[in-house]
Amino acid sequence: MTKQELIKRVKDTAYLEGDFILRSGKRSKYYLDKYLFETCPDILKALGKEFAKYATNDVTLIAGAELGGIALAAATAMETGKNWIIIRNSKKGYGTGKLIEGSFKPGDVVLLVEDIATTGGQVVEAAKVINEAGAKVKKIVAVIDRKQGARENIEQAGYVFEAILTKDDLGIKD
Repeated sequence: MTKQELIKRVKDTAYLEGDFILRSGKRSKYYLDKYLFETCPDILKALGKEFAKYATNDVTLIAGAELGGIALAAATAMETGKNWIIIRNSKKGYGTGKLIEGSFKPGDVVLLVEDIATTGGQVVEAAKVINEAGAKVKKIVAVIDRKQGARENIEQAGYVFEAILTKDDLGIKD
């Protein structure tokens, strides 16, 4: 799938208009429903290929935060052949009670994939969990940057940020 085809598929599949409250608490006249595009095999496969471009040779692990980052991390891992981990939003009170699911070790270099970045708050929290476990987040890459402060907040927190698409690529005006 070409980049233009990906843009069209994502917008046609996941772009909704209305009155929405985002995770950040901000109001928006549009919503990009990540679950609508992440559950389409052709889009997910294309996104795995796009994310794989950021998995340089030094990257040893792919990570995705629950819930939206899980399918993206799995698709990227399948494309790259690199293992992947899930970053939980909170510890569970049963089982192993871990914040990181999957096999990792201190010193791993991690590509952290994200679905839609608005302010970047959730992905920065996930990056902190990875760092506190002794691994290093090399880069955070989102499917879509809504261009509402995520880049600035992520970079201010000390991480490198990239996005496969932006709201501008999708032809979205605020």
